[in-house]
Amino acid sequence: MAQSISQPQATSSADPAALTRIMSRITWRIVPFLMVSYFIAFVDRVNAGFAALQMNHDIGLTQAAFGLGGGLFYVTYVLFEIPSNLAMKKVGPRLWIARIMVSWGLVSAAMAFVTGPNSFYAVRLLLGAAEAGFFPGVILYLTYWFPRAYRARIVAIFMVAIPVSSFLGSPISAALLQTDGLLGLRGWQWMFILEAVPAVLLGFATIFVLPDRPSSARFLSPQERDLVERELAAEAENDTTTTRHASLWAIMRDKYVLAASFIYAGASGASQCLSLWQPQIIKSFGLTNMQTGLLNSIPFGIASVLMIIWGRTSDRSGERIWHTAIPLALLAASLAASVATNSLAPTILILCVAVTATYIVKGPFWALSTEWLSAGSAAAGIAQINAIGNIGGFIGTWLLGVIKDATGSYPLGLLPLAAISAVGCLLVLTIGRGRRRTVANDSAAT
Repeated sequence: MAQSISQPQATSSADPAALTRIMSRITWRIVPFLMVSYFIAFVDRVNAGFAALQMNHDIGLTQAAFGLGGGLFYVTYVLFEIPSNLAMKKVGPRLWIARIMVSWGLVSAAMAFVTGPNSFYAVRLLLGAAEAGFFPGVILYLTYWFPRAYRARIVAIFMVAIPVSSFLGSPISAALLQTDGLLGLRGWQWMFILEAVPAVLLGFATIFVLPDRPSSARFLSPQERDLVERELAAEAENDTTTTRHASLWAIMRDKYVLAASFIYAGASGASQCLSLWQPQIIKSFGLTNMQTGLLNSIPFGIASVLMIIWGRTSDRSGERIWHTAIPLALLAASLAASVATNSLAPTILILCVAVTATYIVKGPFWALSTEWLSAGSAAAGIAQINAIGNIGGFIGTWLLGVIKDATGSYPLGLLPLAAISAVGCLLVLTIGRGRRRTVANDSAAT
């Protein structure tokens, strides 16, 4: 991890070598804890995909009903995203992130007691509200610690927790389904309960582990704290972003925020959709639960490695646009190609490409997005991008269930996400080129 912290582009008079050493220390101190926390968050968000192998039959869920319930998570997630990030800015990251984690842990455990479609819908809505704000809150939190030159690799390192959660979580969830009958509970019920416990424990640990900002970090010396604060202050002062002093409403309707939200919708929607539906797609080839769990982990294992490499490449080159556009193009092509096969091996290959594309795009994309936002607009802007982007998760998850019930085909259900990803690819290229031209004109004018 420390090797990825290299060659910064300092904006102040800070010694680059000293800054690199401090960034490495900060990375090792706070990022692993955040990764573990996000690992548990994502396991608790998508473990319904494995529970569905037993739960759907037990509580009478059709594919469309499961898709709707899976997507309802994103309704409350979106509604509470911006208020949560604004609250975190006032309350402080340490206490607010702890509150989020304890809340989602308790609600996730309650999934074990759903008895039909209505209770399934209700708990998924509550889970979305409970978890809302965690991811954008962490992205905002990282901007308190890392200058822009480091963010793609840091975000990629943090977000590798998502594919790792499915890489490790898939066989674990499949194994927990084998506890069927223990103390009178079904395997899917035990899975929800046992996988929720770490979230609550980590939530309380957050209060003692995470400092709010560099100025309160006791693991740094006073000189190191001052150097980081000066670097971030110099970067903020040099900020020429148009949303610098914008109101909340102006930020929410800013063209760059709206564009970034739509660009993210394809990648985020596909990521959420595949995490929830992929076990059922693989199981449809007649495999056992454990075989499904092992095969389901393969695409996420590949993505875990490649997303770090892609984020480092983006930071070293300083290039964001093509590092965002190329994965979106691969994602659109792979999802569209899924309709051309009904065999297991090609399907796994296609899923490997699609899943990898959804994750390698995240580091460069969030680095690009935070470069489009000023320090003053970051809290609301990041939250809105993530919130609107996650509407893709709702649309994709819900439509796949509806299309599967109507046609019997999983690949046809992936085509809407292929279309959104293709449009997002074209949009990032168009907006990126226009923004470069605007910045060049502004520089020439000054």
